[in-house]
Amino acid sequence: MDRLDELEAQSIFIFREAFARLKKLALLWSLGKDSNVMIWLARKAFFGHVPFPVMHVDTGKKFPEMYAFRDRYAGEWGLDLIVEPCPPVEAVDPTLPPAARSAARKTEGLKLALAKHGFDGLFAGIRRDEEATRAKERVFSPRGLEGHWDVRDQPPEFWDHFNARLPRGAHLRVHPILHWTETDIWAYTRREGIPIIPLYLAKNGRRYRSLGDADITFPVPSQARSINEIIAELHATRTPERAGRAMDHEAEDSFERLRVAGYL
Repeated sequence: MDRLDELEAQSIFIFREAFARLKKLALLWSLGKDSNVMIWLARKAFFGHVPFPVMHVDTGKKFPEMYAFRDRYAGEWGLDLIVEPCPPVEAVDPTLPPAARSAARKTEGLKLALAKHGFDGLFAGIRRDEEATRAKERVFSPRGLEGHWDVRDQPPEFWDHFNARLPRGAHLRVHPILHWTETDIWAYTRREGIPIIPLYLAKNGRRYRSLGDADITFPVPSQARSINEIIAELHATRTPERAGRAMDHEAEDSFERLRVAGYL
């Protein structure tokens, strides 16, 4: 098998392991390139059907193109879509910097959604190469009662042996594409013909590498107007993937504080 076949096979294995071991699962859909690949893989893992809900924790501040994509493909892919709102920014830790505080609304919205639906497992589309704190994650990652992540108490994972034991009263985050890279995501998207949001393609010399809320996400300089050109650009650039995320340019520990509190 080539690299993409190996990545696909491992991700499908993770989906099926979680489905066999956990009782009530949902897949978190951020509407970006990573979670779109994750949905595609879930459909492959279960023969064209996603057998658990797909949940969008909605800040109400995504780009219009993202909402249009969600509404179209939730129907075309036959998804059981749940949309849960986030609380206002006033309900979030006021000691966080402005952009991180805005992003933290998603964490609080997720906590409310978990309390409402009682999921014991959540599929999340994070990757180790995307951000330094995420590099410390596990595929099956236990969360505390408030969704907190203890980076110092992570279960060992050797040779695809995963610990799926639930923390009492809490849940597991399951990361099927943790081992993928940004280039892998685009190469797989190209191979499989997965639909993409046009914002990822350059327009007037700029494009988005990472999509979040419209008020705290910005495009980066780029001439890549196709997936082939995106992949070529990634091989040549040293610019971080999240360079367009405002919160990544605030206080040094902002992102780690968000992750510890339960941010994706």
